[in-house]
Amino acid sequence: MPRFRNTISLTADAALDALSAAVERAKAIQVPQCIFIVDTSGETIASIRMDGAKYLSMHTARAKARTAASINGATGAMTAEFGLAAGIASQGGVTHLPGGLPIRFDGVIAGAIGVGSGTGEQDFDVARAALKALGADEV
Repeated sequence: MPRFRNTISLTADAALDALSAAVERAKAIQVPQCIFIVDTSGETIASIRMDGAKYLSMHTARAKARTAASINGATGAMTAEFGLAAGIASQGGVTHLPGGLPIRFDGVIAGAIGVGSGTGEQDFDVARAALKALGADEV
């Protein structure tokens, strides 16, 4: 049985590049957003609340990023009932709301992004722009 596994980590520079690309996309669609980039453990590497973004969306954007990192998948697919229970159990750290995506390279997770303050579709659009800018796997 192996006693270790190889992992990759998103660098701070990559997180800033992703954040910049996400902000540019949010500006292009004219939807100010809250954006979080986290590492695989869910710890924040970079974040921003754009002018005009809903301040409570800082909490949901972070939860979306942390959830995407935790499940290594997009947020928004779990049932509302399960999402509510998971949110309560994690004290708001997990959410079923759409807008969180894992950041993977060749199938290996390196972090995640969470976007909030628009519709779920707009949040995903902004998150995907960040993945594209990094050359990460499409989700």
